[in-house]
Amino acid sequence: MPAILEIPEVRSRVSPLTVQDYHRLSEHNENGRRTELIRGIIIEKMPKSPLHRTIVQRLYDQIQSALPTGYIAWQEAPLSLADSEPEPDISIVKGKESDFAAAHPCSAELVIEVAVSSAALDRENVSLYAEAGVKEYWIVLGSERKVEIYRNPAGSVYQEKILLEQSDTLECISVPAVRFRLAEVFVV
Repeated sequence: MPAILEIPEVRSRVSPLTVQDYHRLSEHNENGRRTELIRGIIIEKMPKSPLHRTIVQRLYDQIQSALPTGYIAWQEAPLSLADSEPEPDISIVKGKESDFAAAHPCSAELVIEVAVSSAALDRENVSLYAEAGVKEYWIVLGSERKVEIYRNPAGSVYQEKILLEQSDTLECISVPAVRFRLAEVFVV
């Protein structure tokens, strides 16, 4: 099916959904599969491998233990953006839980996606998060034991891209208390 979307004549006939239309749908489609809205297109979420689950949990634990007052860390929680509603593996937003009781956050200080088998969609979402003003976007490349860091959004691009190795220290510039050695995430 994805190849069919590469045909310009088909792509121009795709009927995109708005975020509001997406909210009216069930959380699961008729086959019980979980989805997210990316650029007006409903995309089925990939199943999580044990390595993916382990890395996400380790990242979340590291972040949660360092997170200062006034910030919330979410796992697989929606961000309502202009034409999308992704559910990143981890996001850090300013505020308290009660601030988001009636609406999802529409930006974040940090968004993290863990890519174990394929980073293609995560890299495609770089422009999506930049447009939403997400201050930092990390793609954790689980199998490679590396992290791509995108910072300083301007329009639909990030002005800075850094690649960290397993021996480096991860530090969130927008939430400086979030700082830890990458090796702690990849311990097997």
